[in-house]
Amino acid sequence: MATDAPPPKTGSPLPSTEEFTAVQESAEFAELRRSHRSFAFPLTVGFIVWYLLYVLLSNYAGDFMGTKLFGNINVALVLGLGQFLTTFLIAWWYSRHAATQLDPKAEAIKSRMEGGA
Repeated sequence: MATDAPPPKTGSPLPSTEEFTAVQESAEFAELRRSHRSFAFPLTVGFIVWYLLYVLLSNYAGDFMGTKLFGNINVALVLGLGQFLTTFLIAWWYSRHAATQLDPKAEAIKSRMEGGA
């Protein structure tokens, strides 16, 4: 159930629109954005290409994908499981990147905004 109640008071006033705009235009915020984008965009493009390659191979290279590697394990199964593995690896890698590169920069901006400095 949505209400129109204002957010609870935290004791310190919220930054003004001008302060938010100033932070958004700052070099520090631009560096935070650049750090995020330079990591996230290439990984996203790479994973989409990897996923589409798997789909295209599944549709148009059935003989290749059906090639048995050992026992009943074929190329399609290995590549399909590789999709899951890369998803988890990318999530883990991004988590590390965010914790070491993004979070400290974002926390510095946040504390300055909340502290009024």
